[in-house]
Order: sequence, then structure tokens, then C-alpha cells
Amino acid sequence: MLKVGIIGATGYAGEELIKLLLNHPQVKITLLQGLVEKSTPIENIFKNLRSRTDLLCTNLDLEQIISKVDLVFLALPHKVSMEIVPTLLKHNKRVIDLSADFRLKDPLVYEKWYQIKHVCPQFINEAVYGLPELYRSYIKKTNLIANPGCYPTSIILGLAPLIKNSKINLDQIIVDSKSGITGAGRMPTPKTHFPNCYENFSAYGIFSHRHTPEIDQELSFLACKEVKIVFTPHLLPINRGILSTIYVDLKNSMSQQQLLEIYINFYKKEPYIRILKEGELPQIKDVAHTNYCDLGIFLDKNRKKVLIISCIDNLIKGASGQAVQNMNIMYDYKESSAL
Repeated sequence: MLKVGIIGATGYAGEELIKLLLNHPQVKITLLQGLVEKSTPIENIFKNLRSRTDLLCTNLDLEQIISKVDLVFLALPHKVSMEIVPTLLKHNKRVIDLSADFRLKDPLVYEKWYQIKHVCPQFINEAVYGLPELYRSYIKKTNLIANPGCYPTSIILGLAPLIKNSKINLDQIIVDSKSGITGAGRMPTPKTHFPNCYENFSAYGIFSHRHTPEIDQELSFLACKEVKIVFTPHLLPINRGILSTIYVDLKNSMSQQQLLEIYINFYKKEPYIRILKEGELPQIKDVAHTNYCDLGIFLDKNRKKVLIISCIDNLIKGASGQAVQNMNIMYDYKESSAL
């Protein structure tokens, strides 16, 4: 059995990781750590885990991690993971980091957007961006996964087939994304406080959302040239889910069937991508609590415009489910195990 630990077990992503990994036939959770006043049974924090596990959640202790686990999931806030990753790698632990600390390949870009100096830039190039549909062969071999952000996952998966096949103009990609409130994390803010978000719908992070450079980076890698999108996130008054609506211009005319075939061929071996039939609309309720990404592709033939709708669960395919999918690839387990 693979011994795994979850650091940051008391957050939304940590909770989802626990629930998923308890169902994994080849994994044993041997350590849970988080921000707690004292050692506490995890079932006292998450009542839905009653009778499922007797694990305790303790405060961060690197010596315990090193002695008890083979693989560590870091479900920590941005800026924290980079403080402990060097020690874990030094002791030959494999790491799947759900924060942004190793996603951006240029440490100066990270420092600009996260307003803090990166303390271990030497590991940035070692990290593999954990989007299985694009980097599966690299994921198999690495010891450090930078698990993608939720918005970037929905957007990159929606655009990758058209960019990789050079079918669209790259200078005017517009993305309008909406996320459930869990995307903001467990700590409440005035914006996510129930009376403020209930029966409300609002944009935020205009030209300043921290996922922007991550999206631009990965789309630029696909295009082999610089890509900068216009990205506007919105907060939905629901618990979970992301719906991204993406607007692009085709270079040349094509039929709806030709357009769909590009997506079908690109993702034909991918177990968690579902290309919807012509005219079908993705919706959050169809992907909630799953690791699927549903894609709907729509063509305005007269104007050579394409509209892509991408739906994921921000906590599963956008975080913990994708992390488990990456673990399965790293250890050559069945990719759908626990998912």
C-alpha cells in the first residue's frame, strides 16, 4: 500500500482528498496535518467521515511527514508550500502541490502576481504542471507535481485542441468564467459571507486574477508563441462548480462537424473529457462531485466565431480529483481509481 499524507487537511480541497483516498484500493492515508489547536480526530472536523476513519489531524510536523509517508499532498495556501517542498524532496518524498507555488515557470512572474519572493526557484523547472491531458508522460516520471488551478483547468482544456491545431487567432481570446464559492477557500471574507453572496452574482479580479499568468503560460506553451487572454472571473451563489465561456475567432471557415472532430480526436483517449453532441449545453450540475470536464462547442459559421463552454467541479477536476488522477499516473495505478 502506498502511504500518503495530506497537509492542509482541514480545507475544502483537503476534505475532498480524504474522501477520495479512503476509497482507493492501493492507498493508505497515514498522516493528516492542518491548522488545529490540538490533535483532533478528523471525524470531529468533518462529520461525514464518522465511522470511516479514526485518523487524527495534527499540526504541521515535517519529521512526522518524513517518517510516515511516501507521497505528500500539499493542500496549503499559496506561499506556504515552497517553504517545505525542498525538505520533502531532499528526503525522497514525492509531492503533489495544490497551490500555485510551482505552477509558474518564471519566478519573477510568480513574485509579481503573488507579491512574495520565491524561496526555492531551483525546483520550479523540476515541477511538472499536472494536467494529465497534456503532460501525462512527464507526470509519470516526476517527483513534484504542480497541480493546476481550477479556472486554468477549465480554460486550458477548452482551448487546447484549437490552439494545438493552429485553428484560431491568438490575439483576441476572451474568457468569461463563473465559480462556486468554495473556490475562494474555507476562510470567510465579506464577499463570500452568505448574506452577501446569496441571491447575488458579481465579477471580481478584473485584469488582476492570479490565475491569469498560469493560463497565459500554458496556452503559450501550446501555441509555441506568446498568448495573452482577456479573463474575467465571477462568483456564483452556489457551493461548487465552474463554467467557463470562451470566445475565439477561427482563422479559416469550417463546419460544425469538422470542429467537433478536432475535439473528439484530440481527447479520444482521455477518460475524463466528455465532448457533448452538437447543440448540447454543459452545465455545472452534470459535473458536480465528479472528475469530468464537459465541453460544448458552438460555431457561428457566418462570422467564423467559436464559443466553447467548459464545465468542471472546482474541488474535484479543479483540485483534489485531478491530484488523485496525477497520483494514479505517477504510480501506474488505474487512472480512474478512487475517482
